[in-house]
Amino acid sequence: MVIIFTAGFLFLNLAGCEVERRKSDAELGLSPQQAAGRRIYDQHCDRCHDPYSSKNRKGPSLKGMYKRQYLEESGFPANDDRVTDIIQLGRDKMPGFGPVLNQQQINDLLAYLHTL
Repeated sequence: MVIIFTAGFLFLNLAGCEVERRKSDAELGLSPQQAAGRRIYDQHCDRCHDPYSSKNRKGPSLKGMYKRQYLEESGFPANDDRVTDIIQLGRDKMPGFGPVLNQQQINDLLAYLHTL
């Protein structure tokens, strides 16, 4: 980042920084259930799993998770039953969210994960 002071003005040159505006639920075409799942994702998952990239995150990206036959890290089948187990019980460094999320919240989260 380059900071230049000229005639009392501050100019920031963010060369090389790619900052993309976050799309709204409507722009993504999310249903109310998927939008609720996105809020849960933002609150509990985003700190370790970027929905579109794994750059600078502890966990793998979840983009396209359901488009693969098997989950990337575990090799488990990429289906709602296995993903629910991982969400509830945790895995390796990931804590379980069973005590935190109820079944409806997990269903909402699953609906959002299918959109990635």
